[in-house]
Amino acid sequence: MELLKERILRDGKSLPGGILKVDSFINHQMDSELMFRCGEEFIRLFADKRVTKILTVEASGIAPAVFAGYLAKVPVVFAKKATPKTMDRHYVTTVHSFTKGRDYSVLVSKEYLGAGDRILFIDDFLACGNAAIGMADLCKQAGAELVGMGFLVEKSFQGGREKIAETLPGLKVESLAIVTGLGDGTITLA
Repeated sequence: MELLKERILRDGKSLPGGILKVDSFINHQMDSELMFRCGEEFIRLFADKRVTKILTVEASGIAPAVFAGYLAKVPVVFAKKATPKTMDRHYVTTVHSFTKGRDYSVLVSKEYLGAGDRILFIDDFLACGNAAIGMADLCKQAGAELVGMGFLVEKSFQGGREKIAETLPGLKVESLAIVTGLGDGTITLA
């Protein structure tokens, strides 16, 4: 998606350790028009999958997931990283965050994910694939069918796509921008 690629090259920052900083338009301050356009693109890419629900994980995947859900007229569920006192029945899995360097328990209420759901998972980044595999686990626990995964930005050098292909063979995975290299303050896109 050219609009997103242009924005990454203009406003993204390459930080040491393979970190791409996009907090001025994706994951701290959000460009709502850009997120809407990304939601449109996800709906176009997964139009054949008969999605009944969109799943994301808090917090940075929420904006594109909500716009996609709005356009597809389907609910959006976001996996939480903390158990609210109001949630007593839930599915839970563990996800390792590359950026934060720690493990999280993520959970979804059994009320909002279940058999018969056709799930599209949307997130901001595909790096090592940990969040993606965790969301697949939640879908499996619920008996829901995971029909695709969409990412705003894929860091192809971190192996996430390969991990998904190995764990979930045949699953449709789409990334709107693919970063092939970060280093010395430069960002290289596919």
